[in-house]
Amino acid sequence: MALRVVAGTARGRRLRAPAGDEVRPTSDRVREAVFNALSSQGVVVGASVLDLFAGSGALGVEALSRGADRAVLVDVSGAALDAVRANLATAAAGDRAEVGRSDAIAPLRRTGARFDLVPAGPPYAFDAWEALWPSLDVVAPGGIVVAESDRPIEPPDRAAVLR
Repeated sequence: MALRVVAGTARGRRLRAPAGDEVRPTSDRVREAVFNALSSQGVVVGASVLDLFAGSGALGVEALSRGADRAVLVDVSGAALDAVRANLATAAAGDRAEVGRSDAIAPLRRTGARFDLVPAGPPYAFDAWEALWPSLDVVAPGGIVVAESDRPIEPPDRAAVLR
């Protein structure tokens, strides 16, 4: 799948995706729709972003391109993180990003960091949403989690579903 940055300062730049089926890159069309909706709510500009299951890093890179202040991109795959670093360089956004190898279930909990926007697009086989929800105490009050799944998922009781 060919990926590109949809909008912002890095608009049109091609992104690299790791080979294989461990990563499910969010398509340009879906990213565009999601970020247009988030931008219309004033969520992206100035945001602190945690890109869980970063894969190619397309979601974090898109957020940075559209005006997010900073992003932390995490994945467990070394190949995915290589692609993330390359894509941050392509988008000239590496100075506003941190890349880390981590299990998405508990990233950055011990640092006390808070995030305004948390895109979570795990691989197709992911079935640990119930375990993931409690770890999202890293979301700032009023923050948004964008959960992408290939099957219906049940959000936690305290969540308000926007779409």
